[in-house]
Amino acid sequence: MRLFLLILVLSLPLETRAQDMSTLNQPGVVALMRHALAPGTGDPQDFDLDECSTQRNLDARGRDQARRVGQALREAGVTFDALWSSQWCRARDTAKLLDLAEVTEQPALNSFFAGRGDRATQTAETLDLIGAQSPDARLLLVSHQVNISALTGSFAGSGEIIVARRRDGGGLEVIDRIKIAP
Repeated sequence: MRLFLLILVLSLPLETRAQDMSTLNQPGVVALMRHALAPGTGDPQDFDLDECSTQRNLDARGRDQARRVGQALREAGVTFDALWSSQWCRARDTAKLLDLAEVTEQPALNSFFAGRGDRATQTAETLDLIGAQSPDARLLLVSHQVNISALTGSFAGSGEIIVARRRDGGGLEVIDRIKIAP
């Protein structure tokens, strides 16, 4: 019977199983979340940072995903000392829909996909922002796949959280991944 229950639980889709979020409660953790589901790739030619209607945005599933991630984090008792977001509407909306803390926009977290920014400069600025925080501060950064990959070397799916710790001497080391599918 136990084997049957184990097989049943393991056969459930990942998003239906309870996820262990204990790594997010560790002092000094840096959680890097890719914005929730926003179908498509990149942004239209007429992209304007100040006008959401010109950008690729969250759809209904993405908005629901962001709310569910926030709910799961709250239910797990996870809190952050700072919640930073890219200025892109899909990232900012994700951060707000998490409903975890006041959102602070950080231009260094803006996407540099397709030449819209500067990978090296923004990555260095983001690491400087992280380094300027208390070593025990728990941070949540809502950004874009390219930024997260540059900071961690890991690809993040829509709404996925890459959990990292700060390395002595700079940089980030991935210690966990949390995914609540759209």
